[in-house]
Amino acid sequence: MQKTALVTGGNKGIGLETTRLLLELGFRVVVVARSFAPDQLGELPALVKKPYDLTDIEGIPQLVAEIGPVQVLINNAGVMHSLPYDAYPQEKLRGLMQLNIEAPVALIREVSKSMLAEGGGRIVNNASIAGQIGHPDVWYGIAKAGLINATKSFAKILGPGGIVINAVAPGPVDTDMLEVIPLPRREAIKSMVYSNRFARADEVARTMVWLATESPEYINGTCLDINNGAFPR
Repeated sequence: MQKTALVTGGNKGIGLETTRLLLELGFRVVVVARSFAPDQLGELPALVKKPYDLTDIEGIPQLVAEIGPVQVLINNAGVMHSLPYDAYPQEKLRGLMQLNIEAPVALIREVSKSMLAEGGGRIVNNASIAGQIGHPDVWYGIAKAGLINATKSFAKILGPGGIVINAVAPGPVDTDMLEVIPLPRREAIKSMVYSNRFARADEVARTMVWLATESPEYINGTCLDINNGAFPR
């Protein structure tokens, strides 16, 4: 039976590379994104494009019901504003928290129902180095730290039911999101990286797909660093 993977934000950047890799592995891939450009992803029999605004938390149960059972969930969608903590518009703060932490938790809650009924499944959360260090965008760091904690909590809760849940914590990645980081900070981060470059989207994607498909089941409830020395520990 063909397995189904649900990828949020799978229409660009890391999510797009993740979608491509899962399609190559033979998955039916459902991509959830706010909108799709005409040239994004193309038209493939195994690809389902699902326009949806994930800040609509209350509608997520219906969204998952429409998609049906999934065997792999990739919580990839996210947003960062790089705004000062004392000058954060309430609407931006609310949207950031909804997309970065509330939506992933709601998706885990909903997709895990069918996973438990099937005896297992895999979930991978795209967190960030921002959740591990003091970060200039305080609310982004708080949300990503929460996602790392949610990964550990749900692994403990759902692991006995055969569900494997992990996260990745990339440093800055060469995607559109990089543009919201001020140039001086970008250069400072790059200077700390062993190879003096930012991560490529496909490097993060390959790690997430490995966790979603091939990694040993005993790797559960963990967060893999992908920062090339930007946060050595």
